[in-house]
Amino acid sequence: MEFEFEGRTEKEAIDRAAEELGLEKDDFDVEILETHKNGLFKKGFVRIRVHTGNTTADKRRISDFRDPEGNHKGNYIGKAVFGEPAPQGEFEEKMTEYTSGLIERMGYPGKITVLFREKHKLGLKIESEHSSILIGKKGKNLDALQLLLNIYAGRQGRDDVRIILDTENYRIRREESLVRLAYNVAEKVRESRGSVLLEPMNPFDRWLIHTTLNDINDVETKSEGDGLYKQVRVFFRGFK
Repeated sequence: MEFEFEGRTEKEAIDRAAEELGLEKDDFDVEILETHKNGLFKKGFVRIRVHTGNTTADKRRISDFRDPEGNHKGNYIGKAVFGEPAPQGEFEEKMTEYTSGLIERMGYPGKITVLFREKHKLGLKIESEHSSILIGKKGKNLDALQLLLNIYAGRQGRDDVRIILDTENYRIRREESLVRLAYNVAEKVRESRGSVLLEPMNPFDRWLIHTTLNDINDVETKSEGDGLYKQVRVFFRGFK
């Protein structure tokens, strides 16, 4: 389920979302849609989209807000681990087996291990000589595989758990390159006093651009377009 909230700051918008939905902040994902800085004659403004699961717990806690229906699937609670790669429990075994079978049927076999465990999140890692193909251009193949895994997790009754799929530390490398891109584009926008429209990105990549530039006073960002892969426009606003 998706909801939109506004606030003077990102923190205020997220706090408002948690309060109105009756959820903990770790129970939902946040996508920043629009952000404006404080100015002399203009108050700061942030608009976010909140993505929640479909569990009864979620729906019951937000029953006064929207939909009261659903079936409780329980919570996946764990600690982040990096020294216990073997799957633990039936759910992790099913997820690793499904991932292994999926990429093998694609013709690019590899070994699947657990990368990390967190509350409502499970990280899986692919070790394969075909990693570059599995990642694809701008990570789109990896994103598609990750989407299939999350659908499968929901069919196992675990739609309260978000699956994060990675290989060759692509996610970390992608974050670093996006941060560099954000700062470089901000500098171009300052020089031109105009705007730059970035390539279509998934929600997490857009969130990273927004948050990276959030503290730069003379630059603002805004998501444009429809669908999952929207574009971020970075534009100059000047010091006000």
